[in-house]
Amino acid sequence: MALLEPKDFPLTDAKGVARTFVLSKFPAVAGREIVTQYPLSAAPKIGDYYRNEELMLKLMSFVGVRIEGRDEPIVLSTQALIDNHCGDFETLLRLEMAMMEYNCSFFANGKMSGLFDRLGTKLRELITQTLMDFSQQYKAKD
Repeated sequence: MALLEPKDFPLTDAKGVARTFVLSKFPAVAGREIVTQYPLSAAPKIGDYYRNEELMLKLMSFVGVRIEGRDEPIVLSTQALIDNHCGDFETLLRLEMAMMEYNCSFFANGKMSGLFDRLGTKLRELITQTLMDFSQQYKAKD
């Protein structure tokens, strides 16, 4: 699989080892799935870790590493490749964030906090409305 709009991304891992990854753009449908589900599946207490892990594996399949003697980067398409080339979870998390920033303008330049603020407001409204509806149903039964 050819990476879309590849961009080298240098990253130093927790042990101080400098690594260079190749970020790429998501194809439309895969990007839609990742972007719409990834942030919420990672949210504490309301997310789904296993779904988030599936999405991380999909996201990482659009990341490559350059190997000497090869023209095309190797795509990090398996857990073993990710573990081998990322080395530690902190590097993996930084790489995931870099991919989201590269693919989504609203994740870049501090705009992410605004997105979460709006999301938090909508969730509070939804929860409040749901609780009020349940309260009304409960009162009606009494």
